[in-house]
Amino acid sequence: MHGRGGQGAAMAAEILAAAFVREGKYASSFPVFGAERRGAPVTSFTRFSEEPVRERCKIYHPGYVIVFDATLKDAPFTVEGLSADGFLLVNSSDDLKPDILDKAAVVAMVDGTRIALEAIGNPITNTCLLGAFAAASGTLKLASILDALSDYFSGTILEKNRRAVERGYAEVKVVKGNT
Repeated sequence: MHGRGGQGAAMAAEILAAAFVREGKYASSFPVFGAERRGAPVTSFTRFSEEPVRERCKIYHPGYVIVFDATLKDAPFTVEGLSADGFLLVNSSDDLKPDILDKAAVVAMVDGTRIALEAIGNPITNTCLLGAFAAASGTLKLASILDALSDYFSGTILEKNRRAVERGYAEVKVVKGNT
C-alpha cells in the first residue's frame, strides 16, 4: 500500500490483516515511513496466507498493490516488483494512462477521495479502498472488512467508515483484466 501520511495507509494494512484473520487465514501487517508527518510518503505491507506468517520485512515482489494517492500512481516505486500477473488498485478519478495499465494483469480504480469526503467528511481514503480491494481482488469478503472495522472505530465514525467501505466495494471499476 502506497500513500501519504494522514491517508490511513498504515491503519488500512492493520484492518486488512484483521479481516483476513476473521476468514481463518494468517496475516501480519506493518508500515514503513520516514518522517512522521502529514503528506510524507508511507508504505504499508500486509501479508496473508493459509500458513502462519512469520516474515516481517518489506515485500519485494507483491501480488497486490494499492495506491492511496493519485499523485503517486506514476511513481516507479509504487509498482516496483509487481509481477505481470499482479493486481493494482488506484485511488483516482481520472482515466488511467496506458503505461499504468501495463503494470499488472488486473487494474482497478475507484474515486476514493470523493467517497471519503462524502461518507466520512474528510479525505482519509483507507476504508473505502479496502472495500474496493475486496470487490476487485476477490480475496476476501466484504463482511470480513466490515466486521474488522469495529476493532478500530466505534460510534458515529464506525458507521461512516462502514458506509465508505460499502461504497468503495460498490463503486470500484476493474479497467483491465478480471478477478
